[in-house]
Amino acid sequence: MPERLNVEGLRYARAVAETKSFSAAARAYGVTQPALSNGIAKLEERLGDRLFDRSPRGVTRTAFGARVLPLIARALEALDAVTAEARRLTEAGERKIRMGLSPLIGSRLVARAFSMVQNLPAPLDLVLREANMRELRDCLTAGQLDIILIPAVSAMPRFERRVVDVEPMVVVSPGTADATPVELEEAGKESFILVPDACGLTTFTTQLFSAHEMPLRTYAGEAATYQVLEDWTRLGLGSAMLPHSKLTSPDVPHRPLLHDARQVRISFEAVWSPDSPLAADLLRLADGLAAAVPR
Repeated sequence: MPERLNVEGLRYARAVAETKSFSAAARAYGVTQPALSNGIAKLEERLGDRLFDRSPRGVTRTAFGARVLPLIARALEALDAVTAEARRLTEAGERKIRMGLSPLIGSRLVARAFSMVQNLPAPLDLVLREANMRELRDCLTAGQLDIILIPAVSAMPRFERRVVDVEPMVVVSPGTADATPVELEEAGKESFILVPDACGLTTFTTQLFSAHEMPLRTYAGEAATYQVLEDWTRLGLGSAMLPHSKLTSPDVPHRPLLHDARQVRISFEAVWSPDSPLAADLLRLADGLAAAVPR
């Protein structure tokens, strides 16, 4: 057996052990389920035996997994502790909060975060980094980011979290001429153009339809940006679902999305480690952002 083990595979295995689901673990890391399954398969090959059994009743640990998975969890905790301690030692004199952002986060929420960081008991600098969901989670776990703002679409065990914003969802469709609200059931008859499942939008859209036991009809292609989503709807390739703030202009024809006459909204959350040396400031920041969320 090779001596070196892939850290990514170890993290995938821990996530499956915690969530008891390959699909939930994949969502937590912002990767496809085949990619996660392949990572775990390679890890099992290197370890010499299977870690999990899968059946219609769910995912369970094998006898081998029951012995090895706790060791994997402790090894990852130790690895993360090394990174966090090194950061504390090398950055002790710096007063800053390193915040990671999903591309789906609107500028309004970022502006609120800037204001609240300046109003902390000891004002800090705010350093922003935009990245996909998987990278943000990995950087937070490794201590390279202090807090992340992401769509609330999957769990991150052992981390603190607060809902810090909500946004109405809108539908952009070919030939839309007015802003008449559309019910989810009616919108479900349309074909939707999706983006790569990196920012959280596709995960939200998929979960929304699944939660209401509705099929999601999708365009065969995939757009790279929110601008492209709008461009392709004008070409008649399909419809797009977006948070209102991600429209390129208020003049873009769109319809508010409703379910049972109530506005469909996407929630965003702040996620941080309770073990962070900035935990007290991060809690104040998250609570301050959460206090402004419409009820």
